[in-house]
Amino acid sequence: MKKIQMVDLKSQYISIKSEIDKGIQDVIDSCAFINGPAVQAFQKSLELYLGVKHVIPCANGTDALQVAMMALNLKPGDEVITTSFTFIATAEVIALLQLTPVLVDVDPGTFNIDLKAIERAITPKTKAIVPVHLFGQAAPMEEIMEIARKHNLFVIEDNCQAIGSDYIFNDGSRKKAGNIGHIGCTSFFPSKNLGCYGDGGAIFTNDDELAKQMRVVVNHGMVVRYYHDYIGVNSRLDSIQASILNVKLQHLDEYASKRRTAADFYDKAFANHPKLTIPARYSKSTHVFHQYTLVTKNVDRKALIEFLTSREIPAMIYYPVPLHMQKAYLDPRYKPGDFPVTEHLCETVFSLPMHTELDEEQLTHITRSVLEFLNT
Repeated sequence: MKKIQMVDLKSQYISIKSEIDKGIQDVIDSCAFINGPAVQAFQKSLELYLGVKHVIPCANGTDALQVAMMALNLKPGDEVITTSFTFIATAEVIALLQLTPVLVDVDPGTFNIDLKAIERAITPKTKAIVPVHLFGQAAPMEEIMEIARKHNLFVIEDNCQAIGSDYIFNDGSRKKAGNIGHIGCTSFFPSKNLGCYGDGGAIFTNDDELAKQMRVVVNHGMVVRYYHDYIGVNSRLDSIQASILNVKLQHLDEYASKRRTAADFYDKAFANHPKLTIPARYSKSTHVFHQYTLVTKNVDRKALIEFLTSREIPAMIYYPVPLHMQKAYLDPRYKPGDFPVTEHLCETVFSLPMHTELDEEQLTHITRSVLEFLNT
């Protein structure tokens, strides 16, 4: 059996090696390493795929979130609502810009932001909501946009884990996740569903003025070269990474299908087990399974992971500490127990290998090993 990886990037590369190698060589031959034709081609391809008017490539997903907030002209002290059950970058940029992160709990089934918690958290200082499309499926965007309209708030979608996911509206129409709020953001970190071979990110919007502003912000605040009208940053997607992404984008739907097949295998093996809860699949979103995350009940999680490691099966905990309990983000507004769902998930979840190259032999070994531990 092939060695099991949490994410098997090498096998994926081998399957598209000729396309990737040609794309990289074309960039080297052109010597257009920054903002070259490969970046422009990828930008257009991603706009077409997402059905969005504007894609602004940038250096990474964290920058994407920061640039989005800078373009909205948010001021120090403005409040931004987001979830406590997410990767640190979501709150990091809020704090970095001297905005006030307002953390809320999540839905126990989908792990995405809780709608009632959003409503309770809104104050006169609230300016934006950042829903995180966690682990591969969209948050309840139709309802979030209704809340935003009601309170005149911006919505920035953190789509770093769900690119390619479809959100299904009440009328049956669909949009890609990241193309529903005022701005969408994503990361192209190598392990993402659409990942490059280094760092990369992008911002999306259908608003012409916001797009114009974000293009200025990512380029040192320049409208005309060497004339800096705004405070900006240096955040660019290089041409080699763009060439890789342009190849992988053509395979993204195929990759999502392979991930769902692996998730179906896991679901079948673990369904109705008294010590496990399989991931909920939200009826208004397709799931692209950036992670396959189980909730345990009365299980020694550390011992389980050690057992799987002994069987050469990697497993991860996303995320072991809620944002409101992270040392860097301790805040007298919050205390242990304030977000019971998030805190319970941090104590009980674990994630199994999930990628495009999993085969039946590997999946069988993984599931049998988990069940062996739970049933002894």
